[in-house]
Amino acid sequence: MITRFAPSPTGPLHLGHAYSAILAHDMARNTGGKFLLRIEDIDQSRARPHWEEQIFDDLRWLGLSWDGPVMRQSERLNIYREALDNLWQRDFLFACNCTRRDIEAAVSAPQEGVSYGPDGLIYPGTCRESGARKPGQTLPDAALRLNMARAAQDIQFEEICEIHRGTHHISRTELIEKVGDVVLARRDMGTSYHLAVVLDDAAQRITHVTRGADLFDATQIHVLLQNLLELPTPTYCHHDLIRDKNGKRLAKRDDARAIATYRADGASPADIRRMVGLPPAT
Repeated sequence: MITRFAPSPTGPLHLGHAYSAILAHDMARNTGGKFLLRIEDIDQSRARPHWEEQIFDDLRWLGLSWDGPVMRQSERLNIYREALDNLWQRDFLFACNCTRRDIEAAVSAPQEGVSYGPDGLIYPGTCRESGARKPGQTLPDAALRLNMARAAQDIQFEEICEIHRGTHHISRTELIEKVGDVVLARRDMGTSYHLAVVLDDAAQRITHVTRGADLFDATQIHVLLQNLLELPTPTYCHHDLIRDKNGKRLAKRDDARAIATYRADGASPADIRRMVGLPPAT
């Protein structure tokens, strides 16, 4: 078993991160497997070195150790570009100039039905034809969307966490109607979370992806990309989210729930495990 923890260095780790990291770490260690660390820093406008150092410090304090070198997405932009070129040459992508406001205006028109997918409003297809690859055209330096009508196929994946346990089948029609033309490359960063996470998990040979239940709906996008790029599909474990006393999910801006804050207040790693409902370290 090979698991991973993949935080973004854009703020402090909180209890939700601790839960995900400990769960993935314990799953690997209890089976004699490997636990890997990846820094998801493709958004260089928000990533900061001091947050990365804080991540390492908090994980070590929690008693977690990782195997091998740390992977950084910012060092893999050429890999993402190669995958995009693969999909572009196969006519699975189109260039898109729409802003969020353009999309909102298009789907609010009387003849359009407003519907949402894993990435928010389902794209209405405005640039699908005009942005398609022309004969001989190389990969453009633009925002790129997946042409779901061309790329979609029936897919399936295994889920082992309790919330969604079982085998999930998603049809080609569901992907077209309920997911739509998702962004695979943003103009300002040259890739997207969806593409990067798929390529990174494959490069690290991750067998079990452990992450929050809020990313469950995105998994169908990831499995489709794995199929299109002939990459293995891991087993997935989407766990419960850690919430505050009002039921609101924790976010990085919630410094009151930051691991560093609990540390400063005298909490121990065992206290953190207890707070998130995980058993003591063995």
